Formats: sequence, structure tokens, C-alpha cells
Amino acid sequence: MTIDRLRRILTPVIVVAALVGVYLVVRGEGPEAARSFARAEAVPLVAASLAANVAGLVLAVHAWRVLLPGDHPIRGLYAAKIYFLGQLSKYVPGRVWGVLTHVAHGRAVGVPGSQMTSAYVLSLALTLLTGAAVSLAAAPVALPGHWMWLCLPALFFLASTLRPALVTRPVAAAARLARRPVATPPDGAVRRAVLLAVASWTASGLHLWFLVLALGAEPWGGLGAAVGGFALATVVSSLALIVPDGWGVRELTITAALATVLPAGPAAAAAIASRLVCVVAELGSAGLVLGWSRLRPAPTARPAPAPTAEPPPTTTPTPTAPDTGTGTPPDTAHADTGTAPAPPHGDPHAPHRLTPLGEARVHP
Repeated sequence: MTIDRLRRILTPVIVVAALVGVYLVVRGEGPEAARSFARAEAVPLVAASLAANVAGLVLAVHAWRVLLPGDHPIRGLYAAKIYFLGQLSKYVPGRVWGVLTHVAHGRAVGVPGSQMTSAYVLSLALTLLTGAAVSLAAAPVALPGHWMWLCLPALFFLASTLRPALVTRPVAAAARLARRPVATPPDGAVRRAVLLAVASWTASGLHLWFLVLALGAEPWGGLGAAVGGFALATVVSSLALIVPDGWGVRELTITAALATVLPAGPAAAAAIASRLVCVVAELGSAGLVLGWSRLRPAPTARPAPAPTAEPPPTTTPTPTAPDTGTGTPPDTAHADTGTAPAPPHGDPHAPHRLTPLGEARVHP
């Protein structure tokens, strides 16, 4: 049995099993928890949840953008367009559409495909690294009294931020083995990308915290569980390659993380609500960016420097006819046109007539 056939069989099995598991958890107290989101006092929290997720997406665009080396027109609205098109590709079967989208749109404005691929691969690696680091925020609640050993991963994350080569070199080595060389950006760009990615994870995790607050959880107790649990669930679901966008896997992981601050039913309801908020934020932001980009011209590749203008050709002064002393003025017609007198008709030894400047003919 081939790997592709095994994937086609396992994908629906895992998705259905995960969704059934979520349903079994949510069927008890889930309906009551779902009605909690419709309360008047919960509506501002749901709106804040949506806004926090959009903010996380905006920060993620900047975190990817700083990894593109050089001066290029991929910035602002066009950078957001490329990023959101890559995000939408995750809903399409297959794992290559995101990078193909980035490469195609980068080449359209003069950025080489190798640079777009390098930024995509490094962004993916840094996203997983920073997501794993932010997920440690859930450790004090999920592992009370036993979370100190997680300080080692935290120290590694701090060291990799100070020395980005600890992350970029292994990624570049793995890319060389896959015959997809990666150009390593400067350390300063990597540090900025790491900080922006951490901010993106934090803002995105706050959307789950607002949902937890709408269900009546303790504010500060649910903060670490929500932010860290969302980061952990997203990283785990991203590694589940046979499940499209981690459907079911992310919900089960979020439910387990929130079960430390909420009953099982409301925790599962918050996980499902989180999925809905994320889908609405992604599709709404992508639609807004794509619609706005149609109203503005796309950036163009920077033109090559214009060649230096050549100096105008110099003209040779026309010699004047000598004074014959006879009082006869020189041939003024020939003097005005800059030509010599026409030779007598049929004289083969007479000088050829000069062609006036500006009427020169180029013969093949």
C-alpha cells in the first residue's frame, strides 16, 4: 500500500474520530455553554475575540515579511495579499499550494523564487518554534508543581533568539538534504521575525481567552491556559500532516488544555467556538485584503538603471568658398545648405556631392 493511498484512508478516519470525540464531550453541557455566547454581556467578548485573532494575523504577515531579504516591492497590502492567499491554500488538499502561491506572486514583482521559498520555509520553522515556546504559558496550570523542568525548552528558545544560527543552520541543512537550498537572512531579521511571531501567537491566543471569559472562567487563571493551550493545539495540529488544517486534533487539544479551568462541556464548546472565530477571521481578512488589492495597482519590479545618455554628435563646420577677388560673391545656395557645388554632368573625375547632415542614409 502506497503512502498516498494510506493517507487517503487515514485522513477521514482520524477526522471523524476526532469530531466524534469532541461531540461526546460537548453533548452534555455543551448546548448550555453555546447559549452563553448569545448573552448580551458576552457579545463584546466575542467581538474582542474576533479582533484579537485578526491582530494575530496582521502580526504574522509582518513576521513573514521581514524574512524576505533585500529591497523589494513586497510590503504593505501586497505582502498581506500573498500571505492570505497562502493561508487560504491550506483548505485545498495538498501541502505545496502555499509555497507555490508565494513563489508565483513573488516572481510577478521581480523577487526570485529561491528567496520566496527560503522565507516560506524559515517562517514555518520559526512559527513552530515560537508556538512551542508560547505553549509553555499553559504549563503552570496544566502541570501544577511539575512544570519547572520545562525551563530547559524556555532557555533554548532564549538562546536561539540571541543566536539565531541555532535555528537557521539546522533548517538550512535539512533544506540542502531535500535539495531545496535556503538562503539564511541576517540575524537581525531573524530576531525581528521571532519577536513578531511571539506577539502574533499571544494576540491569537487572546481570542480564546475572551471566549473563556464569556463562559465564566476566572480571568487570570484562564489566561495562561487559553494562550498557551491555543499555541500548543495549533502546533500539534500542524504536525498532523494527514489531517487538513488539524480538524478535530486542534479541538481535542484545546479541550484538554481548557479542562483545567472549565468543565469538559464548556471547554469543548470554547474549542468549537475558537474554530469558528478563526475561520471567520481568516476568510474575512482574506476577502477584505483581496478586495482592496483589486482597487489598487499591483507593485512592479524595480526597473534597471537607465543607460547614460550619449553626448550629441558634433558637426563639422562647412568650409566657405575663398574670395576670388573678382567681386563675384560665393555660391550662397551652397553655403547655406552646407554642400559643395554640384559637379558637371557626366564628369567622372569631379568630387562627389556631400550628403547634408540629418539626411544620411544607412545602407545594408
